[in-house]
Amino acid sequence: MRVKFKKTVGEEVGLRQIDIAPLIDVVFQLLIFFMLTSSFISIPGINVKLPKTVTQEALNIQTLTIVITAEDILYVEGKPIVFKELEEFIKKKNYDAIFIKADKDASLGVLVEVWDICKRLGIEKIGIATTAE
Repeated sequence: MRVKFKKTVGEEVGLRQIDIAPLIDVVFQLLIFFMLTSSFISIPGINVKLPKTVTQEALNIQTLTIVITAEDILYVEGKPIVFKELEEFIKKKNYDAIFIKADKDASLGVLVEVWDICKRLGIEKIGIATTAE
């Protein structure tokens, strides 16, 4: 049994262009997906609620900033530190001024101990961060 095939001499009939509408839909869906998922990334930081005051004075000199959280954890340059390490850190860097950012719920004892360490090391300029009312 023989099968005869048609001979096509002319041009093939078919799509001459690629439809890009589905491709655009996929790209937009990927764009929306990445925009929504990337907005939920949060930058970790130290959460401190500063006490409020009516009088305040801005410091224009570079100082070392010590952060005291509500849980009485000390942070220097974004890293947790203990009192002994704080004293050695201040001695090594030889700072002229210290700036303390203490949470309003932090214990007064921790603040006084940091203040005492700074005074014992001969630092005369000590500031406490506050927010205006």
